[in-house]
Amino acid sequence: MESSILESIGQEIIGVMSPVSLCMLLVVLLVYSLSDSNPFSSSSAPIRTAANLVYLENPSDSTAQKLEGALLNALVFVILIAIVTFVLVLLYYYNFTNFLKNYMRFSAFFVLGTMGGSIFLSIIQHFSIPIDSITCFLLLFNYTIVGVLSMFSGGMPIVLRQGYMVSLGIIVATWFTKLPEWTTWVLLVALALYDLVAVLAPGGPLKLLVELASSRDEELPALVYEARPTVSRNEGNPRSTLGLLVAGVSDSGSVELQAVSNNNVRRDGAENRRSPEYTAIQVRNSENVEGERNRDEGERSPLVGHSRERYSSDSNSSEYSTVIHNRESETSVDEEMSPLVDLLGMDNEREHERRDSVVASRGIKLGLGDFVFYSVLVGRAAMYDLMTVYACYLAIISGLGCTLILLSVCHRALPALPISITLGVIFYFLTRLLMEPFVVGMATNLMMF
Repeated sequence: MESSILESIGQEIIGVMSPVSLCMLLVVLLVYSLSDSNPFSSSSAPIRTAANLVYLENPSDSTAQKLEGALLNALVFVILIAIVTFVLVLLYYYNFTNFLKNYMRFSAFFVLGTMGGSIFLSIIQHFSIPIDSITCFLLLFNYTIVGVLSMFSGGMPIVLRQGYMVSLGIIVATWFTKLPEWTTWVLLVALALYDLVAVLAPGGPLKLLVELASSRDEELPALVYEARPTVSRNEGNPRSTLGLLVAGVSDSGSVELQAVSNNNVRRDGAENRRSPEYTAIQVRNSENVEGERNRDEGERSPLVGHSRERYSSDSNSSEYSTVIHNRESETSVDEEMSPLVDLLGMDNEREHERRDSVVASRGIKLGLGDFVFYSVLVGRAAMYDLMTVYACYLAIISGLGCTLILLSVCHRALPALPISITLGVIFYFLTRLLMEPFVVGMATNLMMF
């Protein structure tokens, strides 16, 4: 029987929400800590990036100009992402796998080394940490090399890989939070819509990428966070849980299969060796009872009666069992192995192995972009007030939980940005425009403490 959805959804939700929450928390702390010493602060001149190629927002611009410029920036940025994603899909389709792996290694090295190094230097300057340049360079170099190896090499602990994936998301999100305000909000909404189309629409780039990886039975050529469930090796393994499989022809004419553990077999064998006289008497009594039952019901079932008559020349019992041994057990075979039982046993083993492989690969995979833009939303909210941070965090976690529940029901790849980003944006503006003035007014007039 297949396990219920609610039996494992709690563990899977916790396994994904914990790193997401940690990423958002650290981004908020970095935004508060580096707001004065960051090179992208509002006091410095605006720097043109891929997210604001068309329009550089100025505080003196009107609201219409800011909105129009933010829409143009978001449109250009989404088009660039779509073009790059289609190029990656084409490269993966024509088996340029090594090029994609080297590209991802270089991207991770660049982000950890340059962008992470800039944040590291900002932290050193802000907190006045006494450290020399050589030690700083060695620490940054080791951090970068170990991160690239842990994310793209085999044999590394999964915890180390998950930690570097979270740190990668923190670094990118911290830099994205320094975009202009209008560009940030419009860009988040545009990316949520793009994610919805790219994953669910026919011919979407992410949908094509997932289908190609599934058809080839390969990992996605992307930076994804894997929340693998903890599965015991003995769980669902017939070779460890199924000691013996006993089969026999019952009186109703059906084939009965019964699983017997190794402990029961060893215990029964020991009892038989200790009391052979009692065993012989028990066998004789059972033979007499079964013999009378066979004579009474032989006319009722010709097929079963024929099978019993055929085997009666070799033994006096009315029921014959076939024992299929585990590799680890060393008991003897009582009778000739039935082809039907052998076939059923092989099918059962294949079914268990198939379920094991499905369970082993059932871990939820969350893209690095989801970590980044969740944290960007919370980091932008942290620039206004902590009340908006709490509201946006609860909205994002609620949307992620809804997405994971839909994932367990639909059993297909789903976009993780639309629900969470939509709820986060709505909660941010509701809190900023309605809840925050109400709470501040109540507290100022000493009506609420």
